[in-house]
Amino acid sequence: MHEYRTHTCEALREKNVNEIVLLSGWVHRKRDHGGLLFIDLRDHYGLTQCVIDTDNEAFSVAESLRAESVIRVKGKVVSRTQDTINDNLPTGRIELHVTELDVLSAAAELPLPVFGEQDYPEDIRLTYRFLDLRRDRLHKNIVLRSDIISSMRRRMVALGFREYQTPILTASSPEGARDFLVPSRMHPGKFYALPQAPQQFKQLLMIAGFDRYFQIAPCFRDEDARADRSPGEFYQLDVEMSFVTQEDVFSALEPLMIGLFEEFNTKKVTQAPFPRIAFKDSMLKYGNDKPDLRNPIEISDVTEVFRGSDFGIFAGAIEKGSVVRAIPAPGAGGSQARSFFDKMNDWARDEGYAGLGYIRFKDGEAMGPIAKNLDEKRIAQLKKISNLTENDGIFFACGKAEAAAKLAGFARTKVGQDLNLINEDEFKFCWIVDFPMYEYDEVEKKLDFSHNPFSMPQGGMEALETMKPEDILGYQYDIVCNGIELSSGAIRNHKPEIMYKAFELAGYGPEVVEERFSGMLNALKYGAPPHGGIAPGVDRIVMLLANEPNIREVITFPMNQKAEDLMMKAPSEATPKQLRELHIRTMVPDSIKK
Repeated sequence: MHEYRTHTCEALREKNVNEIVLLSGWVHRKRDHGGLLFIDLRDHYGLTQCVIDTDNEAFSVAESLRAESVIRVKGKVVSRTQDTINDNLPTGRIELHVTELDVLSAAAELPLPVFGEQDYPEDIRLTYRFLDLRRDRLHKNIVLRSDIISSMRRRMVALGFREYQTPILTASSPEGARDFLVPSRMHPGKFYALPQAPQQFKQLLMIAGFDRYFQIAPCFRDEDARADRSPGEFYQLDVEMSFVTQEDVFSALEPLMIGLFEEFNTKKVTQAPFPRIAFKDSMLKYGNDKPDLRNPIEISDVTEVFRGSDFGIFAGAIEKGSVVRAIPAPGAGGSQARSFFDKMNDWARDEGYAGLGYIRFKDGEAMGPIAKNLDEKRIAQLKKISNLTENDGIFFACGKAEAAAKLAGFARTKVGQDLNLINEDEFKFCWIVDFPMYEYDEVEKKLDFSHNPFSMPQGGMEALETMKPEDILGYQYDIVCNGIELSSGAIRNHKPEIMYKAFELAGYGPEVVEERFSGMLNALKYGAPPHGGIAPGVDRIVMLLANEPNIREVITFPMNQKAEDLMMKAPSEATPKQLRELHIRTMVPDSIKK
């Protein structure tokens, strides 16, 4: 017999009745029923109910055990009585009558319980993450994560990709976020950077002739936390392909995403081909570039309806360059009281906006302050543009184009949620395409790249030489699911002359390009294939499939909002010896000195 166990705590069934077995695990919970003590014994695989009676020598030891102590028990498998069968538990038709019990590791008093799913403060959960990970929901999330990553690997290999590893210690990158720097002991005053992404390396692999690459890649960015973004580090399914067009990348990724989401959930999943939505259309119809297509509401531009109208607030703003976006509220006119519309207006003010105008239609009659200042022709235009029926409502966001789109997007989500229009039983994918290559930076007062500077412009060199920069589109794309951006990708610029010209339009001379991107530029001069790729976020995919609202619930050892590891107490101060070896002196701001 094995020293610790003959079976796991999930393995025993009625076929094992009368067998003598050995189990090891954690004391999940205890129940004292007078002459009998029940222990639910838990390991990674599941639970087994163990029974100890008062005549057993181990009873007093078992009685004194704290929850989460690790024990080994030996005993006989017996059938449960008919009235104690628990078919919600795989082992719910048997129990173990214990004859021997050994304490392998006694537990101290717990700072948070493992049994149950009570909410606990984040600092307690992260400080004692090893206990938090024993809890059923979180434990299953991490197992799910492992299974999803394994499936990703199998599916990528089946699609003809091979996994290659890229460096962790590298040079500082132009990815856009802040780098994590690592000082060099051997090269005083110089630093490595942890990769924000393997972007340049995976392109270099294509130039080296490897054709189809993937990697479950760790990435490091010194940026603030969000519900769907972990501070410090994250993982992505990094993908690159040679001799491909944008559609080839889509054709490779769509079956992967469909297969993954169908394998690990029972919801309906968008089938190929996923909808392609131009960036410009997405900003108009949905108010952002990551639309939740489960929400049927579409935003409309109704600027011309209000231009020159008697509703002076909008008409005056339009003359000063503002636009008006309309957000339908299907059925709200007849089913909702006026208070619904007023609350939406109050919500907009609470979000920092001037307000959210509205018209309420009831039995075809337009009601509200705005309606009183519009003639019948304009109201008819509104109804036609926004596809309104006789008992709908409609909200309006007025302002400069970017601000109006943002408010309209928020309002679309709010209306969809409040009217229960969002179908929670599906995963809806889409591609956002045709991103502009350039945008005007209001802070720097100059033209700059809006997305990825290494992307191929649509139209190539001819577009760069003949078109206005703000009209040039890139072969850049995002994949979005249920309003969450899973990844950005692009067809890469593989020609040095196009790279020089693209950077020139953004105000970077050839000397800057050669200094900052010499490795990539040099490689492109020796024969580079047309190539492109994408990198879906592993953490976000698992978050969606686990139905978790926060990414920390699918990561084993996450940091807190301040990018601190409370369990390992990182970041921490370096010792004077370590600093001397690295030729570094620290300068702590007076504001944070102890």
